[in-house]
Amino acid sequence: MHCTYDPATRGGNAPDGRKVKSTMHWVSAAHAIDAEVHIYDKLFAKEDPNQVEGGHEFTANLNPNSLEVIAQAKLEPSWRMRRSKPYSSNGLVFLRGPDSRPGRLVFNRTVALKDAG
Repeated sequence: MHCTYDPATRGGNAPDGRKVKSTMHWVSAAHAIDAEVHIYDKLFAKEDPNQVEGGHEFTANLNPNSLEVIAQAKLEPSWRMRRSKPYSSNGLVFLRGPDSRPGRLVFNRTVALKDAG
């Protein structure tokens, strides 16, 4: 990947009128902490799960990609201190998973706040 850093665009708006649509955030692998991240998506592939072919149950519309698990995600060390309240960052909401414990952090992205499409 090739990228440049333009400090004038920090915060999304540049003094020259350019509109920044996204910000890349990087984490130093040498200083990062490990965590497991669960990314939840729509449970059903169709808006109306009961819209099925004859002879099938609504479960035929389950989204096989409704959960993605990133087993060795790299996070900033400050995430170690996050408690159970939701944390919003860059259009995402993360919630510490109930199965988190010292030495094994688990975070759940339950809702994407911005539509990526």
